[in-house]
Amino acid sequence: MSTSATCPHAHDISGLREPKLSQSVHREECTQCFDNQDGPAGIDVCLVCFNGSCLDSDRHHTRNHVLRSGHSFTLNIKRTPKKKASNRADGEEPPAKMKRLAINEEREEDKYEHTTVFKCWKCDLQGGKEIAIDTKRLTDGVMLSLSSARQSEVKAWEEEITACEHTLCLEQLQSGAIPQEGLAHCASCELTSNLWLCLACGALGCGRAQFGGTGGNGHALAHFNTTQHPVCVKLGTITPEGGADVYCYACNDARIDPELATHLGTFGINVAVQKKTEKSMTELQIEQNLLFDFSLTAEDGSALQPIFGAGATGLSNLGNRHTLFSLPLFQIRYYGKRPCGTSSAYVSPTAAAHWENCTHALPADCLECQMYKLADGLLSGRYSKPHTDHEQAPTDALAHPTPEHSPWQAGLKPAGFKALVGKGHAEFSTMRQQDAEEFFSHLLTVLRRFNHQNIRGVSESEPTETFAFGLEQRLQCQSCHRVRYRIDTMDTLSLGVPAHELADGEADTGAATVGTPDESGPGKKRYRSVSLEQCLNLFLGPSGQEALEYQCEGGCGKVNCRQMQFATFPDVLVLHAKKFQLVNWVPTKLDIPVILPENDELNLDNYLGHGLQSGEVELPDSSNTSAPSQPEVDAEALSQLEAMGFPTVSCRNALISTGNAGAEVAMEWLIMHMEDPDINVPIQTAGSGHGNAPEPPAEQVAMLADMGFTNAQAKKALRETTTHPLPSSSETKKVPPGSSRLPARYRLKAFISHKGPSVHSGHYVAHIRMPRGDAMDVDDAVGDWVLFNDEKVVRADETSVRDLKKLAYMYVFERE
Repeated sequence: MSTSATCPHAHDISGLREPKLSQSVHREECTQCFDNQDGPAGIDVCLVCFNGSCLDSDRHHTRNHVLRSGHSFTLNIKRTPKKKASNRADGEEPPAKMKRLAINEEREEDKYEHTTVFKCWKCDLQGGKEIAIDTKRLTDGVMLSLSSARQSEVKAWEEEITACEHTLCLEQLQSGAIPQEGLAHCASCELTSNLWLCLACGALGCGRAQFGGTGGNGHALAHFNTTQHPVCVKLGTITPEGGADVYCYACNDARIDPELATHLGTFGINVAVQKKTEKSMTELQIEQNLLFDFSLTAEDGSALQPIFGAGATGLSNLGNRHTLFSLPLFQIRYYGKRPCGTSSAYVSPTAAAHWENCTHALPADCLECQMYKLADGLLSGRYSKPHTDHEQAPTDALAHPTPEHSPWQAGLKPAGFKALVGKGHAEFSTMRQQDAEEFFSHLLTVLRRFNHQNIRGVSESEPTETFAFGLEQRLQCQSCHRVRYRIDTMDTLSLGVPAHELADGEADTGAATVGTPDESGPGKKRYRSVSLEQCLNLFLGPSGQEALEYQCEGGCGKVNCRQMQFATFPDVLVLHAKKFQLVNWVPTKLDIPVILPENDELNLDNYLGHGLQSGEVELPDSSNTSAPSQPEVDAEALSQLEAMGFPTVSCRNALISTGNAGAEVAMEWLIMHMEDPDINVPIQTAGSGHGNAPEPPAEQVAMLADMGFTNAQAKKALRETTTHPLPSSSETKKVPPGSSRLPARYRLKAFISHKGPSVHSGHYVAHIRMPRGDAMDVDDAVGDWVLFNDEKVVRADETSVRDLKKLAYMYVFERE
């Protein structure tokens, strides 16, 4: 890179503008790889579109951006850590002791120094020509802007809490001072903490017991059930600035009260003199998440050994995407097949070709670019090395780590990837913890949609199809014995897991308690272990047949029998173990041990369906009356149910089955039908033409008529919500994905475990069976399993693998 005080293109600089408040400034990391501002070359930020790109000699991302965009000026940014003072000066006061849980923003300028250089690429297309001119306006604009990474993480520790009709229209029925702090207690018990004040009448009630040890008997909720006063405030969380935990029981959610100070004044509470004495709900959630960590020690107490290299790169806060890129089809599609002995400088030919021809203005907005970036980051091994703040760790850093040298990696932080995948989704666009199975399904949907729209005609096979299979449903009328078949395309198989609680002192060899002391102990519920074969039989075997109330088209009865089986098998089978129930309106995880077959091998031959058999007679074809369609559901209620951790299809089925009566009614239905084999099979309804729909039962018409509807209205509503569990066979002739060849043998490739009380708190980690020759080849004597715990990547301990495998949340099997 050359340096000059003058530039013949200086007259073009006056046209450059600092970034707008709404613009993303990619100044921390390259948008096409994970090289960042901490590297020796730094990051070049385009001063027109504010794309960030690296200066690596093998990838040429900055030069490629200049050639593609025609943008010629960049600001090179390098960041170096400030040296830490080893000892305090004599007489210097020690830092103040933290007296309460708080989230203090650590200012970047206190930790790092930044060096910026203005460059012109018209003068030097190879490396950019350094220009020594006054660009303070542009430099300050870039450096003081909210970086793209920070924009993506701004919601990491907070929820979007809004007001509701109950807080906006709050009517206070009584007034008068309440007892002062220290003297107040619940009106129904003697608890003096976790107290909630009803803002309508001033009643004090204790809250529900919270995970983490905060006690409560639920008397505030009981008060709401009795009086229907919905809005309450947690006393110990009121701050002088007017902040507090406000909860609406009618909405069953945290809310904002814009007039909180006025409403509290009704009961003699002066907000200005209040002092926060208890943890807020957000702080409790954060504390709970931070408490959970999977053991990184072996059975003998020794530390598990970190591993580094290709395929062993850590991901900070998004650790379960490792599983996807451990599969050959995803590796080949997004990284290619790197020749043996190739250095980490290898660049995927398909990635390089895409970078040259990408039609998106910014790589950060292109899902294909971000998939190539993630694959390169995880599989190249370039970023898989011990973390150091100042310099490369010495060879003995792993054995004797110091504050400057960590035995772990820094970990990649794909915040931009997650933001792009979650864009526009009510749940996944936030930084709150997501359910792993739901995010997996959403990611596949996003990838398929993108590939269908942007990469038509590409010769590479669609990698998401490695999970797809056909699920056969067989419906038989128990009166006329005629049948109907339907095949649905699925990506995961959700299996109900029977919950049989063990009595005190009852032994179960498979029910090993795994977890922190907070999760185990005398109050910990223990469940009888079940085999994976039992779970499969409940869904796919003869015992999984379901008596279904359905009007036979032949007019001979209403009770039918439905059975599920595989129509085809996938190359990679993802099993989702449904092990949770609703406790205090929170989906609570049940640690039910699931015992896998010997050697983690699975044979599914007995679960293959065979379609219409000789001698079977099909049910009459009702498709000429109306085409099946997806019924409409209440979008708000659907969003509330999804936020509780239930799969979208289950939520839709619940709302349809309960007549869109609201989230609460649908949730009760979900709890009662969680073990139904078709809980995740979309309900179809008749379309707009219902002239030939069967007459609804008289008792159902009478029930609706008792609610005030006319007979005509009741009949019309019942006709339009008549469920059709299976369309006619003529509608299902499309060849399903997957293969029906036998034998269908699988071996466990990975499993995802979750530690925490609910699917929306705690922590996920992944165990992956790594082939020898990857990061595992440093010692042929070690086992195959690797634990990916965010940025921590270690050889897995045999005992922990055995125990955590039983309590896994998702299992990934590869076909042999």
